[in-house]
Amino acid sequence: MNATAGSADGVRTIIDRLGIKTDDVVMEIGFDSDIDAALREAVVSCVGELHDEDTVDVVDTVLLWWREEDGDLVDVLMDARTPLTDEGVVWLLTPKPGRVGHIESAEIAEAAPTAGLQGTSSINAGTDWVATRLVSPRGR
Repeated sequence: MNATAGSADGVRTIIDRLGIKTDDVVMEIGFDSDIDAALREAVVSCVGELHDEDTVDVVDTVLLWWREEDGDLVDVLMDARTPLTDEGVVWLLTPKPGRVGHIESAEIAEAAPTAGLQGTSSINAGTDWVATRLVSPRGR
């Protein structure tokens, strides 16, 4: 089930799968009219507000909406990683294959380690989006 399922269980499921808790500080990068509104609303309902990339707060989670035409993925991943707690997570949200702006998984696999992150899993994040979980490698 995904965030667009529309039921309370569907919303709770996507929040659980993202690992977001009610007291988490969440930063959002790359918001635009094409994002999955149900996913975003579920996160806002859980945490109360989303911080933008200009926040000075330390954050637990970054929601990074990214499309092929958005520029240099390594640069934005490095910016996203900077305010994270040691156990923080970047959820890289990219259009699914066949959708406008899709990014090949090989590009993500190449960009993440250059930015000091490693991919751990991917989940369905709505009708048009997939979320890739990126974290700092252990032992850093």
